[in-house]
Amino acid sequence: MTARLFASSGAGVGIGIGAVVYVAIIVFEIAALWHVFTKASERGWKAIIPIWNTLIVLKISGRPWWWIFLFLIPLVNIIVYIILYYSLAKSFAKGAGFAVGLIILPFIFIPILGFGDASYAGPWGSGPRAIDVY
Repeated sequence: MTARLFASSGAGVGIGIGAVVYVAIIVFEIAALWHVFTKASERGWKAIIPIWNTLIVLKISGRPWWWIFLFLIPLVNIIVYIILYYSLAKSFAKGAGFAVGLIILPFIFIPILGFGDASYAGPWGSGPRAIDVY
């Protein structure tokens, strides 16, 4: 009876610690994206709103707003994701190696972009196809 009591309480503690760590990681990632937005002269609170933050990343990267709909198409969304993060890296004057890191490990490279010494160089993919509607 005693062993069963300790086993169940240990599982609850493990779940509680896991939940606290999970929330801490989410808050850290939001803070990192907040700093990325601030560096690009956007308001940081926009990082909190789920779909709006993707629109702001599209704007920072110089991609048109309607690309948000391409994320709904299977397989196309993978290509768009790669292009978007490559453009984001170039918008902060980072090279192709950083872009690959951003594509494969965004939970590590977004904080490097946000908290590091990178400065926003302007929308890399801008041009006649990028329309500012935000």
